Amino acid sequence: MSPSKPPTVQLDVSNQSARKYLYRTDALRRLAERVCAGEGLTENVEISVLFCDDPRITQLNRDYRNQDRPTDVLSFGQTGESGPNLRILGDIVISLESVERHCRGERDVMRQEIRLLFCHGLLHLLNYTHSDAFTRRVMANKQARYLNIPLRNAWPGRPKKHPANPA
Repeated sequence: MSPSKPPTVQLDVSNQSARKYLYRTDALRRLAERVCAGEGLTENVEISVLFCDDPRITQLNRDYRNQDRPTDVLSFGQTGESGPNLRILGDIVISLESVERHCRGERDVMRQEIRLLFCHGLLHLLNYTHSDAFTRRVMANKQARYLNIPLRNAWPGRPKKHPANPA
């Protein structure tokens, strides 16, 4: 019996932020493939990613979570029909303005934070939550493992002095 083929990820990325050149789509796709394979997905998946600034994410946060403030990442899972060989996981929205603020404008640190937020958002699309200490610990451990970073650096928004290891 041959091992199952890892899932292929179709990543649709849109950057509406004033901040540019902070991520590589191919690196995000490889990270998504690693997470999906690690979580046991066997079907090919589609993920949409929107990079924006605080006004847009504040609007989404207000409209969908009743919180009138910016946040760093939001995830919106899709429950509708998928294609014959494609599962639509959903949308991840990341505020690059919030990333810049959390990382004090240090571009290398910002790049690592974006990867962490993308991983965090993807785990939400795969039905992980962090509503209590136990589930937060589970997510942090998974993020550390998939990003190959120390656990202490595996939670979004925590000040980071040095960039984590690139994948």
